[in-house]
Amino acid sequence: MTRRIALFTGSFDPFTYGHQNILQIASSLFDKIVIAIGVNSVKAPLLQIEQRVSIIQDICQNNINCDYEVISFEGLAIDTAKKYGANFIIRGLRDTNDFNYETQLSEMNATLAPDIQTVFFPSSQIYRHISSTLVRQIIQLGGDASLFVPPESQKIIQIAMSRN
Repeated sequence: MTRRIALFTGSFDPFTYGHQNILQIASSLFDKIVIAIGVNSVKAPLLQIEQRVSIIQDICQNNINCDYEVISFEGLAIDTAKKYGANFIIRGLRDTNDFNYETQLSEMNATLAPDIQTVFFPSSQIYRHISSTLVRQIIQLGGDASLFVPPESQKIIQIAMSRN
């Protein structure tokens, strides 16, 4: 029997309750999830890669019921999926804008690697409004993001912001 290995990509800057929700849903369907933090040299991150890896490992250890690995990557997600033997790519959907963008992306990926399927998971309703971009803005403007990020994220964010 082939193991069901999925790649879940994102910047996870910061890792939110929305990300955690998608991981919890997906963990019941896959044998292993590779959580891949994309490195984008154009963006100025709130948290360093090592901090994001640490947050995700802590959250997964306590909340994810499948084998997982947390990595960082540069380049195409589809190449990372191949490298890690993933036969699925996980994508979370909050709204129709996400659906339209993610559908186009999945079709491009299917052209590049027809044997790797994209699986869409709609966010639970209570998390649909959460966006890492908006959470980052709240934090950068001195607001309280604790309603949007797990305690593991909040702790690292507070440390990172106190250094700035």
